[in-house]
Amino acid sequence: MADKNLNTFEQLFRELFKPLCSFSFKYVGDWDEAKGLVHDVFVTVWEKFDTLPSDTNYRSYLYTAVRNRSLNHIRDNKKHVILENVKEEALVENNTSLETSELEREIEIGIQSLPEKCRMVFELNRMEGLKYAQIAEKMGISIKTVEAQMSKALSVLREHLGEFLTLIFFMWRQ
Repeated sequence: MADKNLNTFEQLFRELFKPLCSFSFKYVGDWDEAKGLVHDVFVTVWEKFDTLPSDTNYRSYLYTAVRNRSLNHIRDNKKHVILENVKEEALVENNTSLETSELEREIEIGIQSLPEKCRMVFELNRMEGLKYAQIAEKMGISIKTVEAQMSKALSVLREHLGEFLTLIFFMWRQ
């Protein structure tokens, strides 16, 4: 590897290793697993660094690779992050700005901000585990309406809860 490429790679590693670990942690919920996954991504990138196009946006490439590796890890290990099992120290270590109780409050505020019908559909699906057809039957509405209301609810919550959305929806998939 040429000195220029080696310097570029080292700079990327120093600059992005910790942020990428925090990013992976949001998916896998385990600090050591996140570090391992990020390390694996850097090894893979190192092995093919010379073959990447010269106009590669390395930052974007690395975040995408870490995201994919983290999702594959979840799929392969069938692990779901359950927020109550995440140690508070780990949240602090990863610069998460809200304490668990504050996050729970934000979730509740987000859900309560939904229009009534939308909130009912969301709660029946995510909290009671009903399928769309069951919700449609229970509420006397079409499945398409249920789909539209869920889409609206997720959009509103995505805006309200931002970066914590991944953790929150893993929590409801227990």
